[in-house]
Amino acid sequence: MAKILIIEDEADLAALLKWNLEQAGHAVELAETGAQGLARAKELEPHLVLLDLMLPDVSGLDVLRALRAERRLAGLLVMMVTARGEEEDRVKGFEVGADDYVVKPFSVRELVLRVGAILRRREGSVEWKAPLVFGDLVVDPVAHRVSWKGKEIVITALEFKLLTTLLEREGRVQSREALLLDVWDIKVPVVTRTVDTHVQRLRDKLGEAGELIETVRGVGYRVKRRGPA
Repeated sequence: MAKILIIEDEADLAALLKWNLEQAGHAVELAETGAQGLARAKELEPHLVLLDLMLPDVSGLDVLRALRAERRLAGLLVMMVTARGEEEDRVKGFEVGADDYVVKPFSVRELVLRVGAILRRREGSVEWKAPLVFGDLVVDPVAHRVSWKGKEIVITALEFKLLTTLLEREGRVQSREALLLDVWDIKVPVVTRTVDTHVQRLRDKLGEAGELIETVRGVGYRVKRRGPA
């Protein structure tokens, strides 16, 4: 069972989502405004937030920025739920740190299934894969854990997908366009710094291990070993 917080000002929709997610076995709380949602998130420390982009007091993007700035909520999953379906809007959400994006109107059954899928990925309920070991950096795709010199590093689900994609393609330069497609499912042409922003965040969280990710100027990124594995 997962703890889910829905930040949504449409009362009927929020109640419908709450009922269906509870039927799927989750514990669900509601918030009607961005300020209320932030307070509830800090109090509950949920596993997942369903966040509306258009809120009555502040932008959902501002709420997402505030959530990502909370150290205690570093591993929180955030799914944007919005009526805006343009590619640019999706990109903005991903740049700020969203893990998934659902456009209204949507099938409630589909949303519940997507919630279950993203939670399973976060919990490591995936096909078994051997850990990726790069010196003192160990990435376990099954347990969804990252550690450096034995100390666990908490990263978001998208950051984990970005890291494993780069590690699995060791030595091969990955263009920003390829990473946008493979990690974010965004097809170019879209002018965005999504990849650069997430790589920088990932490097910051990895600390010394972040040096494994090299910038190939004018092209993209690659992982290169610094020492024996």
